[in-house]
Amino acid sequence: MAAPLRTQEPKRPVRYWSSDESRVGLLSVARRKLTGMGVKPVGTTQWRFRYRWLYGLVDPRRGDSFVLEFSRLDSHCFDRFLEEFSHQYPDELHVIQVDNAGAHRAHHIEVPDNIVLLYQPPYCPEVNPIERLWGQMKQDFAWQQFEGLSELQEAISDWVKGLSKAMVKSLTGWHWLNKALADAGL
Repeated sequence: MAAPLRTQEPKRPVRYWSSDESRVGLLSVARRKLTGMGVKPVGTTQWRFRYRWLYGLVDPRRGDSFVLEFSRLDSHCFDRFLEEFSHQYPDELHVIQVDNAGAHRAHHIEVPDNIVLLYQPPYCPEVNPIERLWGQMKQDFAWQQFEGLSELQEAISDWVKGLSKAMVKSLTGWHWLNKALADAGL
């Protein structure tokens, strides 16, 4: 009797994403201001230590982004984040660059079948493209004050909705990274 024919699974497109988390809170972010020579910038700040965590993914080549807000940074939230992302983009295989945070390395994390985690070297945030996106967000929120978490959440939602593909690509699409991804056929 002949062995049954095995059908091959169709190949899924592969996409590269960069992932990280950022804390945004009611504590004012102080940045530089244009002032006269020798004059210190003046701005009001608030010292309220209530915050939210943004979990984000960017595709530097296409300019796509995926951001969810959570109340804390831990492996359970990261697990939920991966699950939501997997459901949003089910037809592709996603290689996601993550740092070595404990939330990313917990043993009980269930990585969906269409996701592969790629761990970057420890203590190297400069090799993670999404860090520039978080820097831009904090620059945009500099010197702002929010009455409470609901107002902060609304501002975060507006900022995320305002992200264009062109903006994401310009901040995260480094030339050398795009070349490497193109050479790899991604």
